[in-house]
Amino acid sequence: MTLVKTDYILKIFNSRQAVHNYLNELRSSGKSIGFVPTMGALHAGHLSMIQLARQKADVIVCSIFVNPTQFNDKKDLENYPRPVEDDIRKLEKVNCHVLFIPDVDEMYTGAEQWNIELGNLDKILEGKIRPGHYQGVTQIVKKLFDTINPQYAFFGQKDYQQFMVISYMIKKLFLKIKLVLCPIIRENDGLAMSSRNIYLSPDDRKNALALSKVLIKAKEHFQTKAIPQIKKEAESFLKSAPGIEVEYFEIFNANSFEATSSKRPTSLIALVAAKVGSIRIIDNMILK
Repeated sequence: MTLVKTDYILKIFNSRQAVHNYLNELRSSGKSIGFVPTMGALHAGHLSMIQLARQKADVIVCSIFVNPTQFNDKKDLENYPRPVEDDIRKLEKVNCHVLFIPDVDEMYTGAEQWNIELGNLDKILEGKIRPGHYQGVTQIVKKLFDTINPQYAFFGQKDYQQFMVISYMIKKLFLKIKLVLCPIIRENDGLAMSSRNIYLSPDDRKNALALSKVLIKAKEHFQTKAIPQIKKEAESFLKSAPGIEVEYFEIFNANSFEATSSKRPTSLIALVAAKVGSIRIIDNMILK
């Protein structure tokens, strides 16, 4: 077991078995466990999830693991930011209790096989653009769930499709975990917070605002315009925006995660993805 104590009560584990045993002791004493899985490079969006978790659970666990099986591009994996010391300081400030930060060898042993049926969720939008991505996501999240064994797990709305994938997996595997959707945290100018934003050049950073602007327009026009018209205007806006390479703009039933042209579903969400310079950005907004 590798256990490092910090100035605050945050306890840091690198071993799956060690953190599992530690949390089992807390659970046996009646403590509830809330889990926030991350890939690090923490920002205010991540920290808001820690704070939300503190409202629902007794013990808050954050994991930091840059998962190799969910990356389609090796360079993207190599270049993913890893400011671990800064992340630890941020977790201490928001009173996180446990940090699990394993090496790759701790989470994967040899050539492992993993495949889970995800319906259509891994064949559309992000699943279509990034084939195999959600197989990698579910593979590591299942390992983390088995290790942490939380009552609650917190995922951000910014990757809403990922939330739907994890929700599907929980139901399919009959896991006793309550999934909590955490709202998107935005910069003052509207840009959704992301660990990748640091790679945007000043011009790209400005151009990236087109994504949040088009979502706001869609929400504003939702009551007065039909969904096909909203989509048409959104796609036209994005195509004319400087520095934007549009991948998709869609309006989905937020519960079934299927495209719709009807306003009847009780919950609707607009989703957008684009490349801004060399950086890929996703965003979304609940319309109804």
